[in-house]
Amino acid sequence: MAEGGGPDSGNAADADAEPVPAQTPAPTTECQKQTIGTLLKTTLRKGDEWYLIDSRWFKQWKKYVGFDSWDMYNVGEHTLYPGPIDNSGLFSDYDTQTLKEHLIDELDYVLVPTEAWTKLVSWYGCLEAQKSIVRKVVEHGMFVKHCKVEVYLLELKLCENDNMDSVVTRHFSKADTIETIEKEMRSLFEIPTEKETRLWNKYMSNTYEQLNKPDSTVQDAGLFQGQVLVIERKNEDGTWPRQNDHLKLGGYNSYSSGYGYRESASQPGLCGLSNLGNTCFMNSALQCLSNASPLTDYFLNDQYEVEINRENPLGMRGEIAEAYADLVKQMWLSRSSYVAPRTFKTQVGRFAPQFSGYQQQDSQELLAFLLDGLHEDLNRVKKKPYLTLRDAEGRPDEIVAKEAWTNHRLRNDSIIVDIFHGLFKSTLVCPECSKVSVTFDPFCYLTLPLPMKKDRTMEVFMVRSDPQSKPTQYRVVVPKMGAVSDLCSALAKLCGVPAENMVVADVYNHRFHKVYRRDDGLNHIMEKDDIFVYEVEEESSEKMNLPVYFRERHYKQGGGYSSGTLLFGQPLLITVPRHNLSIDTLYQKVLERIGRYVKRPQVSVIENRSPASATASSSSAQRTASSSHSAGVSGYASPPSEGASWSAGSSNGSSSHSDPFNGPNGICSAEDEEPMDHQVSPEQENSQPETADGEEEGSDKENEANGNGERAGTACDRLFSFSMVNSYGTANISPLPCDGNILKLTTHSTVAIDWDSDIKKMCYDDQEAEAYEKHESMVQPQKKKSTVALRDCIELFTTMETLGEHDPWYCPTCKKHQQATKKFDLWSLPGILVVHLKRFSYNRCWRDKLDTVVDFPIKDLNMSEFVCDPKAGPYVYDLVAVSNHYGGMGGGHYTAFGKNKVDGKWYYFDDSSVSTSSEDQIITKAAYVLFYQRREDDGPSKSIASASLGGAHESHDDTMDTN
Repeated sequence: MAEGGGPDSGNAADADAEPVPAQTPAPTTECQKQTIGTLLKTTLRKGDEWYLIDSRWFKQWKKYVGFDSWDMYNVGEHTLYPGPIDNSGLFSDYDTQTLKEHLIDELDYVLVPTEAWTKLVSWYGCLEAQKSIVRKVVEHGMFVKHCKVEVYLLELKLCENDNMDSVVTRHFSKADTIETIEKEMRSLFEIPTEKETRLWNKYMSNTYEQLNKPDSTVQDAGLFQGQVLVIERKNEDGTWPRQNDHLKLGGYNSYSSGYGYRESASQPGLCGLSNLGNTCFMNSALQCLSNASPLTDYFLNDQYEVEINRENPLGMRGEIAEAYADLVKQMWLSRSSYVAPRTFKTQVGRFAPQFSGYQQQDSQELLAFLLDGLHEDLNRVKKKPYLTLRDAEGRPDEIVAKEAWTNHRLRNDSIIVDIFHGLFKSTLVCPECSKVSVTFDPFCYLTLPLPMKKDRTMEVFMVRSDPQSKPTQYRVVVPKMGAVSDLCSALAKLCGVPAENMVVADVYNHRFHKVYRRDDGLNHIMEKDDIFVYEVEEESSEKMNLPVYFRERHYKQGGGYSSGTLLFGQPLLITVPRHNLSIDTLYQKVLERIGRYVKRPQVSVIENRSPASATASSSSAQRTASSSHSAGVSGYASPPSEGASWSAGSSNGSSSHSDPFNGPNGICSAEDEEPMDHQVSPEQENSQPETADGEEEGSDKENEANGNGERAGTACDRLFSFSMVNSYGTANISPLPCDGNILKLTTHSTVAIDWDSDIKKMCYDDQEAEAYEKHESMVQPQKKKSTVALRDCIELFTTMETLGEHDPWYCPTCKKHQQATKKFDLWSLPGILVVHLKRFSYNRCWRDKLDTVVDFPIKDLNMSEFVCDPKAGPYVYDLVAVSNHYGGMGGGHYTAFGKNKVDGKWYYFDDSSVSTSSEDQIITKAAYVLFYQRREDDGPSKSIASASLGGAHESHDDTMDTN
């Protein structure tokens, strides 16, 4: 639905956009569920506006209204009330409200149509000063129109021809036209209406291209992230300032100068490709294909011209083939040291909308599209015959395989099939009737699974119940697919705290985002999550564990004084009596627990509060919020070993959350805090109001009966007051419910302790509160990554497996779907064997990249033993290219290694840069797609089993799971 994953592009909304406060009472949870559920099914239409909502807030709302049938527990509970819409987690910079890079639809955010957004805002409101994130639906594709919400806008740099040093940045939609951009530039640079202008696309210091099609869209023009556009005014004498300049105009028809930014005496094929804005994935794939010499020779010798199939309904009218041919010729026939593949990218984007933007993509996915596109554009079969597929039905493999290959070639006959296609043998066996089904299917590349490690390493913080103990950071090894109980058991061995006395929580922006059950899977915990383990007493009929949040009051002046609260610090879990808990006892327990970093002043500072002191508190709060927001937390990657500061930051220093310790989340506006306007749960509209001090208005008797239960004589000496809040800490549910002076708490209760800014500044030691220690497990060197052989990956690919319950096979004998056993074998292999190492894995709650080093042979890859055709000749291959991926999920950088067919040497291609390389540099954990070329002599070759398929370095430290 959404187009994401690209570079930061623009702010959340227009500068004049203002958050809409909650205006209407929220309907019942069932009504909300039905209304929003229906609106979420709205069809995307070009030009419509949709809004982004942080998935964390939306998940909280779904829990509150019981949106999912499998999560109907505690529907409507006050503790689940989501409070105002909070998109802070989507911003890389809260001040400018700039979106983070590589946000993923449904995982990081959800998209809702305008009507759904309006209703949610009217029911819950937005966080103060937070702008809505509104985006338009745009249309992609030339023939098949495809609508997407354009989450990331394109950043363009604008300047005038006579003052190119003065550059202004603006953001545009890919659906905007060149005319729209020119109008914006004329307005920006105050160019009179009668003045004639021209627009230029500036590539390098002396490379320009005129943008002379005003109705062309940004996408069609191939403009990319950070592109510089120049507007030129016509001279008074009717000439143009650039008229006599020697310009290099972009165009694929001029090989010597079209994209030749720099003349080079380098040999053919050593030509880099300019990065057009997150297009390194494309450059890597193209360099690999370029070094597949049979295909390159086919295009260089113009053999493609007579084979272009412009009538194929599955093809692209020959345009992909022609664009690729032009690019190959530039790379091999020109003397350019690098070229910009703009026209090629534009053509690809027209036929494959997923590649039309400038967000990072997958080099293997582009390869798959390109090989298929080239095949259909060059298919020699003009009219494909209709064929009926037959099962083996007991016939010999040789006959069935020959029949399958013949049928394949009757419909698919191109240079791509000649070079890249092989044949699988697929065997399915029914577990009930033992029916055996054998089929032979063509393939263009091998996707090989990597043996998965059974274990994973996690970094967590242990928070002990001893008030004087600083939190301690541990590194533990746990089963990759284990449960939270396994994490507790592993941590117990290191810290000595019994596993049954641990509670595991994900702390996000000073609050508990999720408290895990012991049977929750560890696959629900991502690397970026900030995991804290609390030492508590086991809950029973007499004891419970109470979440406690820290909040600071802040004041603002506007027609009177009003207050709100801002979350800070790390939340606590405190074991308290389930019954007969007085507010005095709770205060003493909390004060004792935070005694390490909270000191009582020598004289009382909680007296004689007035508007003047409120103003002082206001400035203090603003200073605190400002300094903490600008300071930020870099994470835990390399903190000082002693007296280090700590917070709910990323345990690996690369959290995708907004600043977890000093972030803006948790602002609880109290202008009407019951008077709390939209932040009060609807069912609590009649609860008693609190003052900014957290004390009930009225008599002492009313205090005890209806308010916090604090006696006037002691409340004024306390450092903080209490509030009952929702699980996010963003909305007050009510004053603490009391029975006399005894608190009435439930298993879902959450309490906040509210501080005045001046008291917090005097008594709360931020540095000590953030101090933590590092266990020796953190400083011990981690085990060296194990290496697996390419042989292991191939064997895992050809291992028999049982189909999953969601992927059954229909047995023609049993007449029903069965979880059959399935086995792949290789029957025949192509001249160019493309091997895709499956490093990336995705599901709804888990994203991972395997950085295992795969040891693959550079020469003498002997695949003969894996080919089950008894009459097959030797299959011996040599490596010719590698596509590399560095970094993690959703981003990173792609490069390539290629073996030049002219001199037989290895080179490293990094976008526009080309450098020499050697065989010992090629095998790395970044290797992603391998290109092997079969030996031309096709004769007997030496075959050393382990060496020919890459021998794994033995490692007894890591356990590999090949099941």
